[in-house]
Amino acid sequence: MGCRRACVDADVNSALSLSLSLSLSLSPPPLLHPSADCVKQTVQSHGPKGLYRGLSSLLYGSIPKSAVRFGMFEFLSNKMRDESGKLDSTRGLVCGLGAGVAEAVAVVCPMETVKVKFIHDQTSANPKYRGFFHGVREIVRSQGLRGTYQGLTATVLKQGSNQAIRFFVMTSLKNWYKGDNPNRTMNPVVTGVFGAIAGAASVFGNTPLDVIKTRMQGLEAHKYKSTVDCAIQIMNHEGVAAFYKGTVPRLGRVCLDVAIVFIIYEEVVKVLNKVWKTE
Repeated sequence: MGCRRACVDADVNSALSLSLSLSLSLSPPPLLHPSADCVKQTVQSHGPKGLYRGLSSLLYGSIPKSAVRFGMFEFLSNKMRDESGKLDSTRGLVCGLGAGVAEAVAVVCPMETVKVKFIHDQTSANPKYRGFFHGVREIVRSQGLRGTYQGLTATVLKQGSNQAIRFFVMTSLKNWYKGDNPNRTMNPVVTGVFGAIAGAASVFGNTPLDVIKTRMQGLEAHKYKSTVDCAIQIMNHEGVAAFYKGTVPRLGRVCLDVAIVFIIYEEVVKVLNKVWKTE
């Protein structure tokens, strides 16, 4: 039962690993090792396909989320570079913060809210959503558009700090790597390593906010009066350790995720700079 409850609260962002991450962040740990127990019970109950619950909602939101994030970062960074075209670490942090806030409001909050509700519903005894789009219609019909923006404050804090940390670390590492030669090319392997480091830093830096955000977007969000109240209740009832549930599985998923995303981003920018040369 412990694992079933854990798996009910999965927040899939790469199917398997994010399911494990949210399972730990929303529920008491099972008797066995959390990750292994959750995988075992999920496969036994639902088969391998059970590890991919919520994948459709992830796919629907990933493209616009990345577009808003990197589009906003490019816009802000182009405004904040110095005379030589260099973006220092502090400005990279500010640009990352702006990118995170933009994606939180435009894409992440409604996407995550629908995704969490959908996963909770599909793993309940009597699912009422027949699919992702049907779930969206039912949520909007019963709760209005506001129903897709539960936990907005927590999401803005989480995404803002998330991208601020990632872009700060990435900018710092890139400046260190290039040194006095701003034209030094970074190959995909180097970019991937730097991206993984940036991802790890963001996990340790904002997992508490991720836990709060997920609680605020779940089916039991009505228990919390606000983001602050949610944090206080977690602290009072579960202690500090509850804010870091799911850190290990999330670490593995995020490091790989961020590494891949930054590799794609850097390579696409290289191509675009060759196709559309600017003065």
